[in-house]
Amino acid sequence: MHNTWFKEAVGYQIYPRSFQDSNQDGIGDLPGIIRRIPELKALGIDFIWLNPVYASPNVDNGYDISDFRAIHPDFGTMADMEELIATAHRYNIKLIMDLVVNHTSDQHPWFQEAQKSKDNPYREFYHWVDATKDTPPNDWQSFFGGSTWTYQEKTQQAYFHIFAKEQPDLNWKNETMRHEIYDMIRWWLDKGIDGFRLDAISHIQKEDWSFTITDNPWAPFMNVKGIDVYMTELKEVFDDYQCMTVGEASGVSSKKAKEWTDDTGYLDMIFELEHMVRKGKKGEERVDPFGFKQVMMRWQEDLQPIGWNALYLENHDLPRSISIFGDGSIHSAKALAMGYFFLRGTPFIYQGQELGIENYPFTSIDQVNGQDTIAFYQRLRQTESKDEALKQALNFSRDHSRTPMQWDETKYSGFSTVTPWLAVNPDYKERNQQNEANDPSSLWNFYRQMIALRKQEPALLGGEIRFLLPEHPALFVYLRQANTQQVIVCVNLTDQFIDAKLPASICKKGKCLLTNQTRYDQLQQKMTFAPFDGYVIQISD
Repeated sequence: MHNTWFKEAVGYQIYPRSFQDSNQDGIGDLPGIIRRIPELKALGIDFIWLNPVYASPNVDNGYDISDFRAIHPDFGTMADMEELIATAHRYNIKLIMDLVVNHTSDQHPWFQEAQKSKDNPYREFYHWVDATKDTPPNDWQSFFGGSTWTYQEKTQQAYFHIFAKEQPDLNWKNETMRHEIYDMIRWWLDKGIDGFRLDAISHIQKEDWSFTITDNPWAPFMNVKGIDVYMTELKEVFDDYQCMTVGEASGVSSKKAKEWTDDTGYLDMIFELEHMVRKGKKGEERVDPFGFKQVMMRWQEDLQPIGWNALYLENHDLPRSISIFGDGSIHSAKALAMGYFFLRGTPFIYQGQELGIENYPFTSIDQVNGQDTIAFYQRLRQTESKDEALKQALNFSRDHSRTPMQWDETKYSGFSTVTPWLAVNPDYKERNQQNEANDPSSLWNFYRQMIALRKQEPALLGGEIRFLLPEHPALFVYLRQANTQQVIVCVNLTDQFIDAKLPASICKKGKCLLTNQTRYDQLQQKMTFAPFDGYVIQISD
C-alpha cells in the first residue's frame, strides 16, 4: 500500500539563502533553518521543501550541482544537514529536497572527465555530437536564450544544454549514468529525508537531433515519447522507500497529469505551470483572475477522482502574489489564500507568503541579483528608457520573492545582524513573524487557522470538488463534499465590488468556518461582494 500521508499535509517551501542567517555572513544557512523549526511547527505545517543546498558554483542559484552528495559551504556542512533532518523529525515535520537530475554543473567530476576526450568513459554521461564552431548539430534554443549547444574545439564536438552552458544535460539513455543517479537517490533517502521535488523532470528525454520545430520551441525536450522508461525506473526507487514525490513537469497537460499522479503513476503530484495567467501592458502585467480560475478548474476537474494536485500561489521563481494578484492588502492575501488552499490537493506555502510580504520596491538594477532579470533589463535598454526597462524587467522578477525572511522589527528583520545578500523589504516593520504571531487577526494566524481547518474537515481533505458559476469573471465558487458533509468556498478574486446571484442549492443555513469579512452563516442568493471578500461555509441539508 502506497504511503498517502501527503494528501493530508501542508508543505512549506524554504529558499535557504534567504531564510535565516546563523553565522552572520548575510546568507541564510542550515543551522538557521534548524533554529526556526519551532516557528514552523507553530504555524502547523507538515513538511518542508528545501531548495538546493548542494555543492554548486551557483551559476543558476544552486540548480547547477557539482557534487550531489555534498553541501555548499554557504549553507553549512553535511552534519548540519543531518541535524536538520533529525530536528524536523523530532517536531514531526518531514523534509523533502530538490532532485536535479536533468543536468549537472560543468564543474561536476563527471563532466570534467567527459570533456577530456571522445573515448573517456564519462563522455556518454552527456550528449556530445559532431559539430563545427559555426554549425551546431541543430537550431534548437535553450530556455536561457541562445543555442542549446556549446562547441568544444579540442574534440570538434558540441555538448547539449537546455539551460545555461554551465549546465550540461545528462544522457538518460546511458544505463550506467542512470544507476549512478539511482544510487545517489537511495543515499539521500537512507539519510532519512522523506522525498523529493523533481526539478525539470519532464525534460530528461530528448527527441532525435533531426527533429524539426514547428510551433513550440521546447517541444524537442518537453515530455518526449520514451520518458516513461526512465520515470518507471525512478518510481521503482521511490516505491522502495515509500517516499513523497512532486514533479516540476512542464509540458505534461492536465489530461496527462492524471496518468503521472494516479495510484500507479510515476509521482505523487506535479506542479502545473499555467495558472499565473498574465494580463496588462508591459511592465504592468498582473495575474488575470478569470484566467487563473479557468486553469485551476481545468486541472482540478481533469485530475479528479484519482490524480492529485500540488497547490501553490508563490515560489522562488515568482513575484509575490499579494502584489501581482492582490491589491497589497492583508485582506486580499486572505482571500487568495482561501481560494487555493481548499482545492483538492496538497497546499504549499512559500516562505513569507504567510506574512503578506510584498514585491520589493526596486529603484535601480544595481539592487537586483537575478541574472535573468539583469540580462532582460540590458536587452530592453537597447530600445527603452532606463525607467521603462527597469519597470518591465522587474514586473515579474524572481528577486521579489527572494528577499530575506522577515522575523521581527530589528534591523535586517532578524534574518541577520549584517547586510544581507539581498535587501530586506521595507514592509518588515509591520509584516514580520513576531508581530503577526501575536496578532489574532494577522495573515500568519489566518494561515494557521486554514491549516487546522483543512485537517479537521473531511470534505476539505479527500472530498470531491464541484465548481459553481464557472463562467463568472470574478467569483471563484466551489463545493467540497465528503459523504454528507458539504463545504462551500466563495471568493471574490478581484478588487471590484461584485453583485452576484448564487445558486439556491448553496444558499442554505450552515456554519461559517472561515472568512476575512463579516461572518455570515448563510450565503444569500443575491449578494454584493466587496473587493477580495471570501467565505468558507459548511452548509446543512
